[in-house]
Amino acid sequence: MTTHTEPTAFTPDPADVAAMTTSRPPGHGDVRAYDWIAHHGDNRAAKEAVRDLGTGRSFTYGELDRRVDAMAAYFGSLGIGRGDRVAVLAHNGVEYFDVQFACARTGAICVLLNWRLTVAELEYILNDSSPKLLVHDTEFVASAGELQRRCGIGTTLEIAGGAPDSPYEQALAASDGCPVERVALTHDDVVTIMYTSGTTGLPKGAMITHGMNFWNCVNLGIPAGVGLDTVHLNVLPLFHTGGLNCYSNPVLHAGGTVVLLRQFDPGETLRILGDPEQAITHFFAVPAPYQFMMQHPDFATTDLSRLRIAGVGGAPCALTIMEKWMERGVLLSQGFGMTETSPAAIFLDPGDALRKIGSTGKALMHTEFRIVDEDGADCGADEVGELWVAGPHITPGYWNKPEATAGAFEGRWLKTGDAARCDDEGFVYIVDRWKDMYISGGENVYPAEVENVLYQIEGVAEAAVIGVPSDRWGEVGLAVLALAPGASVDRQQVQEYCTERLARFKVPADIAIVDALPRNATGKVLKRELRTTFVGTDAPSIS
Repeated sequence: MTTHTEPTAFTPDPADVAAMTTSRPPGHGDVRAYDWIAHHGDNRAAKEAVRDLGTGRSFTYGELDRRVDAMAAYFGSLGIGRGDRVAVLAHNGVEYFDVQFACARTGAICVLLNWRLTVAELEYILNDSSPKLLVHDTEFVASAGELQRRCGIGTTLEIAGGAPDSPYEQALAASDGCPVERVALTHDDVVTIMYTSGTTGLPKGAMITHGMNFWNCVNLGIPAGVGLDTVHLNVLPLFHTGGLNCYSNPVLHAGGTVVLLRQFDPGETLRILGDPEQAITHFFAVPAPYQFMMQHPDFATTDLSRLRIAGVGGAPCALTIMEKWMERGVLLSQGFGMTETSPAAIFLDPGDALRKIGSTGKALMHTEFRIVDEDGADCGADEVGELWVAGPHITPGYWNKPEATAGAFEGRWLKTGDAARCDDEGFVYIVDRWKDMYISGGENVYPAEVENVLYQIEGVAEAAVIGVPSDRWGEVGLAVLALAPGASVDRQQVQEYCTERLARFKVPADIAIVDALPRNATGKVLKRELRTTFVGTDAPSIS
């Protein structure tokens, strides 16, 4: 195992600390951030850490620790150090953990990119975050080259499926054994930036600190029973907080095993869940994968008896899905969280799943919540208001966006934008979204971003996007358009135009033409009236 050079004294740069804490909610002071992988590499080197099904490789904690050190040394060869950014554009693989923990070891910041986005969308994110290195799959080599040119990225590194002669593995081999000086970091230091679409139409980079990661491991690990014997199957993309932090990072923190599937497939996922050799104990997904699996012909015969925890979140879960899994002896544990909460905030204990079906549960140990009305006053039991949360796992804010950060908080309280109610036993129910965002296949879609594109279409005078029910995706977008006099626009034209400029999950599934959008006296579009018109009880569900 590579020898780590420990700093002789814990002396964080005062300028760095000041910069990180300016205009932010209270942080964690000088609480030191510790290196999980180094700890397990020293104490259980032979224990399996990551099983990468996409490449057929398995890595012990000792091997993962060595890979992280090699990646950290590679960073050093490129002049990447504390505060510098490293971006990842890839499908699920051990490389995410190499890069994430190398950033944690050196003080760099990992920027995780949604590979479903277009080059134009990624360009904005990369110009905002300014990484020095872009790590990417072979599948995205053309996009990576274009982004390197457009965004002035110094170096790109191709993964190539883990092949020994790939540029990525060669870089690790060349750096293997080189000394690495780990930087002394605190819980307030940023380790990851995860971009979420903004209600203004531009993505916002939620800053994830070492402290957020740690407290999420505590918050989520305790009720989910994460430990050394945990074997977690991850099918969600690791660029999402659900993939990285539910339960992958908590499992690595505890010394368990993370099993990675490159992309979700219902039949393959069921096969893995039922395979005694894989011995999966934990699983997490948004509702759609659970729905696709229960519709698969193998669902009725798959042995699910080894599955201890099946978590669901990211979108409201239909009762029919929960009931179908219940019939197979699996109680889905609902929860509430968001990228900005790292993400676990509220969790429904499996013991309450039957009695409180439909609830997202109670606040986790290190989380506080309030439900407030439009004036910020606390609501009574079962009164609907906006959910606010606080705790050590809450983001300090958005990268390069102090105004957005200020607008997201009321003192120490993060305003989630979700409408919720709380019963007299303290169980929270998410009833709607306070804002206009909708969720399609587990992906957040913010209408303003789509509307910005729709307004570029010739003949479109007014545009508003709302989420409508979908049997397949939970929700999809409906573009409500008012046209200029004499103009004509059809669905195919709208979809083709949007597909060139937006990720597919953001492209409206249908359009509706109206004479004019309903507005209030100040000119604001009344989306509640559009929902009443197009998402009433008689509204069809779009597949």
